[in-house]
Amino acid sequence: MSKTSIAVLPFRNLSPSSEYDYLSDGMTEEIINALTRVEGLKVTSRRSSFYFKGKDVPLQEIAEELKVEVVLEGSLRLAGQLLRVSAQLVQVETDEHIWTESWDRKLENIFEIQDEISLHIADRLREQFGHMEFDDKLAVPATQNLSAYEHDLKARYHFNKWNASDCALAIEHWQKALAIDPDLANAHVGLADAFGFMATTQALPYEEAWPKAIEHTHQALKIDSQSAGAYYQLANISFFTEFDFQEAYMHGTKAVSCDPNYPEGLQFVAFLHMLYGSMQIARQYLDRALDLDPLNQETLFYQAYFLYRQAKYAKSEALLLSLLKRNENNLPAIVTLQYAQLKLGKTQAVQQQLNSEMGAKITSGDGLGLQCLAFLFAGDPSFEKQFEQLETEAQEPMAFQQHIYYFLGLVNLGRFDEAFHWLDHCIEIKSAIVQLAFSDPLAEDLREDMRYAIYHHRIYGALPKKSEKDSKSRLLEPEDETRQREVLLRLMVEEEPFLNPQLSLRSLSSQMDLHPNQLSWLLNEGFGKNFNEFVNAYRIKHFKALALDDKNAHISLLGLAYESGFNSKTVFNTSFKKETGLTPKVFVNQHKA
Repeated sequence: MSKTSIAVLPFRNLSPSSEYDYLSDGMTEEIINALTRVEGLKVTSRRSSFYFKGKDVPLQEIAEELKVEVVLEGSLRLAGQLLRVSAQLVQVETDEHIWTESWDRKLENIFEIQDEISLHIADRLREQFGHMEFDDKLAVPATQNLSAYEHDLKARYHFNKWNASDCALAIEHWQKALAIDPDLANAHVGLADAFGFMATTQALPYEEAWPKAIEHTHQALKIDSQSAGAYYQLANISFFTEFDFQEAYMHGTKAVSCDPNYPEGLQFVAFLHMLYGSMQIARQYLDRALDLDPLNQETLFYQAYFLYRQAKYAKSEALLLSLLKRNENNLPAIVTLQYAQLKLGKTQAVQQQLNSEMGAKITSGDGLGLQCLAFLFAGDPSFEKQFEQLETEAQEPMAFQQHIYYFLGLVNLGRFDEAFHWLDHCIEIKSAIVQLAFSDPLAEDLREDMRYAIYHHRIYGALPKKSEKDSKSRLLEPEDETRQREVLLRLMVEEEPFLNPQLSLRSLSSQMDLHPNQLSWLLNEGFGKNFNEFVNAYRIKHFKALALDDKNAHISLLGLAYESGFNSKTVFNTSFKKETGLTPKVFVNQHKA
């Protein structure tokens, strides 16, 4: 636990009317935003702090859940135009009140009060815990208009419920805020986020919602060129409308660069790494988001999705069910829950949920696709009729959910040629949602096909290296690296040089018309493997295909290994065990059983 970590709990509204909750909420949020500008201080995100709003929970328990040592409590009371604000800073472990103070001001000075309180807190923390650096002004209000501010707060309250009806209310409030203050960048970012959500869940027509999301994103950047939220929206736009994984990654990391304490940016970059398959890096970004925002539904959803992508289906299912207890309208959680249950073999549970109120909450495309997969996995003959309907609906260019499920159906039917052909079609029409399906665990059988690596690169490209410390030693420029990577992948699939047991790095580089040093660098930097690891992975895939084909039952496993390009029993067994965790014999017996 960091000694310089703080949670700002929602200020209590002690005014005669509850209608002033927005003021106490706004006070809390602005102090949180201000304190994030203090270098070296970890501040719990608003979304997790507000989990405790209106709840009678001991400070010790709150501090343990949020993993902080210091908690700020406060209250606000409005009487006419006079405002009284009280705040106290508590070191939870010792139950010591580090600092307590009250202010009496006019309502029109609320933004100055926010800055004054934030500076007092930062000073007290620095005195208590050591050196920290911060500017003379910490609180920078997004607007000076209280009415616009109120609508902004109400909009965020509704949007954080993550369902279409509340999202529509959020849009109304943000539009009202902009009618009052057209330069409120937060409202433009919020509208971009809301319209993007409505488009991806099909609550609004794609062609109507996404242009609005794009328009508001660019409006926000005109007002604030360093808006982390706007770059986060650009990342979503690049991913969902332009089918540009690389651009999405660039904008996502820019959002994190603008605000390292921005959970949404951290989550999105983690999400992109999950799709790409770099789970260790995804874990790093996700851990940072969870550290700042440990109780928020969206952050916890990404944790559940990470568990699903790790093939920890039971743990993912348990977390998703807990999220749905808090919010039964959480659409991403509903769909991912059914994905996890399909992987767990719970086809009956999936079918029951699809026929319940839960199933009524998801899009018709998700409903049809999940029903198809449930029938397929259960061996239900009803699958064929449903799949015909799914294939018909998937021909529509804007039927994005159907695109996913038709692809997943083809993969699980073993019709790989058709699956790759369908991917070509989706890439051509820029059905960006296929980026989710391609590397999904429900399509894991496709990973054994040698074309998988080629399409992985077509869809995701190569993520840039985090460190540029060895940029001077690059043997290929970025454009050449991308081109040679594609040449190598295509060569391995179309000409199968790995079947030659005498294949060497030098001979392979000769086939590519590339210097051996450059090929060695490409394998290490572009694939994270040495030459033997790279080539033997293809030999192992080839061996698996031969060994599981009954036509080859008369040939020994070692004989099949030699036919796959291995020239040593020891190398074959060692490589196979390292790649699969099983011996060749156990692998074959398990799959044939």
